[in-house]
Amino acid sequence: MNHRAGRAGHTAWCGRDHRCNLGEHRSEEIVVDIAGRARAVLVRVRTAAGREHAEVRVRVALAPGEVAARRQLVGLLGDLRHTVTRAAIAARPRPGRAR
Repeated sequence: MNHRAGRAGHTAWCGRDHRCNLGEHRSEEIVVDIAGRARAVLVRVRTAAGREHAEVRVRVALAPGEVAARRQLVGLLGDLRHTVTRAAIAARPRPGRAR
């Protein structure tokens, strides 16, 4: 499927404004917000070389105690590692399959 929308190589999902610069095309932010607890922001990016990426920022409220906060961070990093690994494996080209 062709996601290009014509002029200047903008894609159908591109924000078409100040987000596009230095040859990149960037979508509007997709925000998941759990008030007072966590927030995740996802942006789809196409580089000048044509490679597409998901850019994700996550903010999570930490426990007030140092030990509990560190435990949270260890769990969060483990979950993120699993998520990034799963996404990277899914994006890997497979022999014999059209991209």
